[in-house]
Amino acid sequence: MDLPHHGYRAPKQRGRAAPPTADSVLFEDTSAAAPAPAMNSQGYYTPGYNMGGPSNDMQGGGGVDNLFADPMANAAMMYGSSLANQGKDMVNKEISRFMSVNKLKYFFAVDTKYVMKKLMLLMFPYTHQDWEVRYHRDTPLPPRQDVNAPDLYIPTMAFITYILLAGMALGIQKRFSPEVLGLCASTALVWMIIEVLVMLLSLYLMTVHSDLSTFDLIAYSGYKYVGMIFTMLCGLIFGSDGYYVALAWSSCALMFFIVRSLKMKILPSLSSDTMGTGSSAKPQFRLYITVATAVFQPIIIYWLTSHLIR
Repeated sequence: MDLPHHGYRAPKQRGRAAPPTADSVLFEDTSAAAPAPAMNSQGYYTPGYNMGGPSNDMQGGGGVDNLFADPMANAAMMYGSSLANQGKDMVNKEISRFMSVNKLKYFFAVDTKYVMKKLMLLMFPYTHQDWEVRYHRDTPLPPRQDVNAPDLYIPTMAFITYILLAGMALGIQKRFSPEVLGLCASTALVWMIIEVLVMLLSLYLMTVHSDLSTFDLIAYSGYKYVGMIFTMLCGLIFGSDGYYVALAWSSCALMFFIVRSLKMKILPSLSSDTMGTGSSAKPQFRLYITVATAVFQPIIIYWLTSHLIR
């Protein structure tokens, strides 16, 4: 018997919905149309900043071009450049008050030929005849053109060589230390400064007029390091006997060289100094200064080298 239908429908079997594909997008992606907001270090978005990349004004040379195009920046750079030039001029002026750079270059105008001749003259001065410094239009010739001209190259190199040789001697005797080597260098430098200052003071107090400059005195005072190197080498090779023989030879050679060199500058032919009261005393003062300078050299050589030879 068929049952009557009361308006109900038989339930239909529902199928599971398939996942959406790439073509069926639920919402439209609008991120390409508008830039994403920036995020700060805590992960929150910060409105108003574009993190897509730096702007064109900050890339390349645009910022530098804008900087140089700024009139205030140009004025500041010009002002800074003028201040730097003024400071450089002031430094050069202050240096020129105490030391002439051009005159200092004159004392280093040497060559190999001059150095060899000068070293031979310092060690064997007895055969040299002409000790007069040559001039050209009231200007002394540079050392490379006149072997009698004083220079600062040989004293500087000889001083450095003396320090190195002193370090080697201390090392051979197992007495090397940086403090002892520094003491040797400072002692040698201080003695040379004292010698030059005493010479300048003596010339000033005795009113001796000469063409000796401070650089000349430093050069003549520094030539003793050549004899010191020769003395130390002989002492290291031949012992104490060789040291004293070399000391006697270098001392006599240096004294002869100093007297003959300073004679042309401190003891010139008298002109105006021969007139007036006390004119006979001035040549004696000049002779005293020359002899005292020459006699002082062997004392310094022995003082600076004797403790290095045992």
